[in-house]
Amino acid sequence: MSGTSLLAALKAFDATARSGTITTAARQLGLRQPTVSAHIIRLESEYGVELFFRQGRRLELTQFGASLLEHTQRLFSAEHDAHALLLAAKTHYQGSLNLHAIGPHNITPIIKAYRQHYPGVQISVTVGDSQSITRRILNYEGDIGLVLNDITDPQIHCLPYREQQLVIFAASDHPLAGQPKISLNDLQGQEFVMREQGSGTRKAFEDALRAKHITIKTSIEMRSREAVREAVVQGLGLGVVADTAYQPGPGLVKLDVKGFEAKTITRLICRAERKNSPFIANFLQTARELMG
Repeated sequence: MSGTSLLAALKAFDATARSGTITTAARQLGLRQPTVSAHIIRLESEYGVELFFRQGRRLELTQFGASLLEHTQRLFSAEHDAHALLLAAKTHYQGSLNLHAIGPHNITPIIKAYRQHYPGVQISVTVGDSQSITRRILNYEGDIGLVLNDITDPQIHCLPYREQQLVIFAASDHPLAGQPKISLNDLQGQEFVMREQGSGTRKAFEDALRAKHITIKTSIEMRSREAVREAVVQGLGLGVVADTAYQPGPGLVKLDVKGFEAKTITRLICRAERKNSPFIANFLQTARELMG
């Protein structure tokens, strides 16, 4: 298989592996379905490998297919970054940047400062939890992530950005809300509305309580900060959030808990080999400047 035809076949494989269907891959590549199928069949027959298990209309990667996908992800990410570099030079930094963040509170100040220097860059932001964001960055499904988890994966470049204290809040009619100051022991056995497993805020909070031998009850799990806030307003339990994300309002009281010093550190992450890609590098530099 020649270099040109191999590259085309690998693009067909990569798009199919990412989307799970030949139909979607063909649409993404601007090709006909039989063309994409032929590329994959030729790869399998010429190299004597099996890339997918066929399960109805969906395709599942074999172990070999998963290994090949790791290489094609790097290959086409590098192609994308090379194109971005050329495009940045040609258009004076007009392009796009795909961000994934745990919430808007830490990422929007960076975006504001970044766009003052690079107004031609179109930015999209997707909100999720730290684990899912890290997974997307590793899978080349985004350019930069903002997370709370401590990242040790050598494939990830990590820039610690901002430290933030955690605060506990309650509905205004909660028994603890009327007390001017409470102790950590007052939290023993209390019901909390928590973020889902994988939330950096939840992990930092639970680690802090565990260190003080305090046990709480998780009454409800919510997948967003806004949902936690609403559940607390409705009296379904206490809530915990970073101080930068706490939104005061009717029906809510921030508790003054003596000895509660839990905190998180937000981190900007990207694939290590992409940290010098122009749009990514400039965004990280903007964050460093805001850090002072």
